[in-house]
Amino acid sequence: MKRSPFRPLVAIAAVAIGTSLVGAGGVAAATEGAETTYLVLAPGTATAQAKARVAAAGGTVAADYRQIGVVVARSTNPSFLSEVGGKGVEAAASTAGLGTLLDEGETLDSLGSEQVTATDASGEPLYHLQWDMPQIHVADAHEVTTGEGVVVGVLDSGISSSHPDLASQIAYDKSASCLGGVADRSESAWNPTTSDHGTHVAGTIAAAVNGVGVTGVAPGARVASVKVVNDDGYIYPEAALCGFMWAADQGMDVTNNSYYIDPWQWNCRNDARQRPVWQAVQRAIRYSQSKGVLNIASAGNSNVDLQHRFTDSGSPNDGSYPVEERTINGACVVLPGQAPGVVTVSATGPTEKKSYYSSYGLGDVDVAAPGGDARFRTQGATATIADAILSTTWSAAKGNGWGYKQGTSMASPHAAGVAALALSAHPDLSAGSLAAALEETAQTLDCPDGVYNPTPLLPNGATRYEAVCYGGERNGFYGAGEVDALAAVQ
Repeated sequence: MKRSPFRPLVAIAAVAIGTSLVGAGGVAAATEGAETTYLVLAPGTATAQAKARVAAAGGTVAADYRQIGVVVARSTNPSFLSEVGGKGVEAAASTAGLGTLLDEGETLDSLGSEQVTATDASGEPLYHLQWDMPQIHVADAHEVTTGEGVVVGVLDSGISSSHPDLASQIAYDKSASCLGGVADRSESAWNPTTSDHGTHVAGTIAAAVNGVGVTGVAPGARVASVKVVNDDGYIYPEAALCGFMWAADQGMDVTNNSYYIDPWQWNCRNDARQRPVWQAVQRAIRYSQSKGVLNIASAGNSNVDLQHRFTDSGSPNDGSYPVEERTINGACVVLPGQAPGVVTVSATGPTEKKSYYSSYGLGDVDVAAPGGDARFRTQGATATIADAILSTTWSAAKGNGWGYKQGTSMASPHAAGVAALALSAHPDLSAGSLAAALEETAQTLDCPDGVYNPTPLLPNGATRYEAVCYGGERNGFYGAGEVDALAAVQ
């Protein structure tokens, strides 16, 4: 367990309810009068002196996470960073330009109304389209438990509380928006506003067995909406930090993190511009682990070998700074996925082979899970939407529904759901033991021979998704193997 990033590769389709289709970098200098957010780190857990330094530098305290010695501050003083330093402050950084854009993918098609009304033997009309559930033996696991008593925090873009497959599944008392680094418990704040990504993730984890739509991996569990994606689609460090702290203090059992925090894909601890952000987020993750939370994250959709990284030529990606060509090393990690103790998940398709887009890495990927692969049938020539992941969706224009997406963002919630099932069946498991159980019960998948390239006919990218797998029973593509819900509850 430990490590990796995000970005949903393709949002491929949608189904309707009624008539509605469902288809950063560095430390930015503040300008005069523009309010900027800062992370201010104390050398320990006492923040009184740090808060005094914030006030003396012309700032205000937005949030005081004294449990980890981090203050979220705001100021219009362009010299705030130089003035806030001093006794009681270990480090400080602006988060301006550090937002990572959530890639929503592309909507390609919709399911026909006859498929929406078809009834499966399970009682869920769309279950027959969820190839991912039998692949990890979900129905058999439900004979033992459906995840009762477990709460999974969905750190994402919000969960639609009006969705018929999710309304009964939400832990309303534990949900909050963390935008700006401050928790807001109002229901309107933690509902989605521009993105259905969190709603899709939540459905994979815990969509209800209620005769409507789909089923989740752990329909007896509850999901808490912890909103960390703002209306422009960006995830800022202060929001992610708040999310980890909120999940810990609300007693959540598991969190799902289908994103990465920084517009530099690799956050380098030895870079003065990035170190305070890495330290603050790491403190929050470590705190959540001390409170018994198992954090699960996606491995990323760049087909990158996380263990063999030498250059970063596409960051920052938010447009706030020129793209830099950087040499990177072991001090550079993807947050939150490569933070110690985080379970990292790669994606598989319907054939249990690595999805063409999924990042990988021996020692970085812990387990694999279904994330969808719409290209394998045609070797990349065209997309087959039914090979992506069907789950709950929402849009401001068209309301609630169900649709297809694919990515390691979709794989991670499958693992989170299996973790919820395992914890429900074995409630005495600690977070570390639960992580170990996910790996120990995973079904081993072998490395393919030679250079793996499932999409040689991909338009404008015949070799773009070539990859080489290293390792034996535990390997870079799949870690310990694909999660197995039945084995996890036994």
